[in-house]
Amino acid sequence: MEQSASLLQLAFRKFRKNSWGFYSFVFICICVGVAIFAYVLAPDNSRNANQMHLSIHSKNPGFRVQMLTIPSEVTTQSYFDVLFFGDTSPDLQIPIYSYREVEQGIEIVEYTPDGSPGLVKTYSLELFPDVTSSEEIQTKYISDKTFWLGTDKYGRDLLSRILVGMRISLAIGFIAVLISLILGITLGAIAGYFGGKMDAVIMWLINVTWSIPTLLLVIAITLALGKGFWQVFVAVGLTMWVEVARVVRGQVMSVKQMQYVTAAHALGFKDFRIVTRHVLPNSLAPVIIISAANFASAILVESGLSFLGIGAQPPMPSWGGIIKDHYAHIVLGKPFLALIPGIAIMSLVTAFMLIGNALRDALDVRN
Repeated sequence: MEQSASLLQLAFRKFRKNSWGFYSFVFICICVGVAIFAYVLAPDNSRNANQMHLSIHSKNPGFRVQMLTIPSEVTTQSYFDVLFFGDTSPDLQIPIYSYREVEQGIEIVEYTPDGSPGLVKTYSLELFPDVTSSEEIQTKYISDKTFWLGTDKYGRDLLSRILVGMRISLAIGFIAVLISLILGITLGAIAGYFGGKMDAVIMWLINVTWSIPTLLLVIAITLALGKGFWQVFVAVGLTMWVEVARVVRGQVMSVKQMQYVTAAHALGFKDFRIVTRHVLPNSLAPVIIISAANFASAILVESGLSFLGIGAQPPMPSWGGIIKDHYAHIVLGKPFLALIPGIAIMSLVTAFMLIGNALRDALDVRN
């Protein structure tokens, strides 16, 4: 046990010395925290960050506008539901060009896409709880709002969409890698340990799956299961187990020749115990490295599916879906609408690849 702990500590020290890998790990931990509490951090905490303001669509990062907030009706939604899944009945926000107090409430001039004055509307005091005069409306329900990353073509806050969309990318990576690990380790261990006809059948299945282009296979599975959030998870996971199975099979075939495995057989241990207690724990180092690469691949595949329109469906925010909605703006004068989610995808994928490289060096016993 002491030797095992010391080897683990040694690997951790080597991993920490790799600055790119260590900082990438910190970056991913921050991203996970941001994804979990996305609705707390997002300026727009409506479900799916889907509050639209068509009058301020496609605005540049840092755009500021005055907002009139009209409170919504009180709902029975729980605090934790709002915290983790967003507000289903958010307050109505109206971009305004100017306003003035009137006796029965407040009169506003709506903001228009070109920044000029729009329609004049009057809102009575009855719409604002705990307000007895027009002056209180100004102080409590009119404020300046800044869109730090601008707005998309529907006038939604792009920063909020990016933060909530991070959940999709991280969730697809986690679930897809989990499915691939369960299938890959199970089938690879069976094929490598028992060999014979069982190995031949599993290798045939691996080779057939390997011969089909990944994206085409994912599209076929997605179309068979239907478009949607969970369908993408399953589809991507079912296409990523092959490489895990091949690596585990090779590792198990090597480890099962070791003397401690022969001793376990001589002591009468069952095959299940030998595989789970002795063979697999000494075979999974390469699998950890592959999992980091598969995590990055899953993010890219999901983004590609969303770009093609068969991934996460609107209004659910997805980085690939945001690029799909705005890729034409690259040549229409608003390139940031597509570049910002593209940079987000690139950053997350790069971080996982750097972690994979750092883990490979840390777990290499020859160093």
